[in-house]
Amino acid sequence: MTEEPRLDRPITLAFRGDWGQANLHRICGWLAQEIGDRSPEGSKFAIWSGRGGMDQINAIRAGEADISLVVPSPALPGFKIDDEMCALGVMPQRDRLVVAVDAALPVSTVADLATLSGKVTVATSPDDGVNLIGFAAHKGLRIAGVDPERLSFVYDERPFPPIEAFTAGEADVLIHEAIMTPHWQSIASKRPVRYLPWGDDVLAAFAAEGWPSATVEAGYLPGLTEDLLTLDFSDFVVICPRTLADDIAYLAVWCMVKTRRALESQYAHIPPERSPITYPLVPADMARTPIPLHPAAARAYADAGDDTLDGAIIWR
Repeated sequence: MTEEPRLDRPITLAFRGDWGQANLHRICGWLAQEIGDRSPEGSKFAIWSGRGGMDQINAIRAGEADISLVVPSPALPGFKIDDEMCALGVMPQRDRLVVAVDAALPVSTVADLATLSGKVTVATSPDDGVNLIGFAAHKGLRIAGVDPERLSFVYDERPFPPIEAFTAGEADVLIHEAIMTPHWQSIASKRPVRYLPWGDDVLAAFAAEGWPSATVEAGYLPGLTEDLLTLDFSDFVVICPRTLADDIAYLAVWCMVKTRRALESQYAHIPPERSPITYPLVPADMARTPIPLHPAAARAYADAGDDTLDGAIIWR
């Protein structure tokens, strides 16, 4: 990868990110600009808003997107990803799916929620066939023996309204991700909280489908006094159809590797352990994808060479 690749024809490329103001859209904007800088005049780039879950996979299958981002990476092995879909890489975000409860509840595990009398209100995301937060939360509850039909819910697509609902006392239980954000640091501001382990049965069931567990270290969240083993909810997977032209897939990975400082610098004001993009980006880690790499993407990582960085950084 010693010579900068450039496309020899105008292209039209459709990306699919998030709702518009979060990390997936920022990644799409970075790649659209860097690929565009190496494409002929007349090339066109569009970023569609998405939800980051199964809709991203469906958009690739339907031919509505050329490059799409899915979160979290551990979810993909459990879904039947056909041979027509592959990956360009993984963008790192160290995250977990965490269960927090009002400390006044007489529970110490998720399974204990089934023993409570009366309605318990859970703040999370909907299990609607698209949102993978809601999918994992409801699946975990059922495996733990907690019937979602016996619970009431405060739902929102995005993490911050459920976190705020729990903080304000509108919910007894919070099941969500984005634990690196300041919103999680406020959850104990109005009442003591306790963090619940999912339990061995839940973690084993997810692991059997390729979804591993991971640890939140003591002190990372307010009131967390010991390490918490929970579900891994890390990383954004950049996916594409296998029919994506080889030179486009190669160039996309070249940009991901060689111009990554342009993305990293947008998060440099945040400590790495609290950043929604975990920097520095490491190409070898980016190439470890939960589904097979596009063949041209695999060649691009192999060609990375001395891994020197290219390009001007507009954010300093």
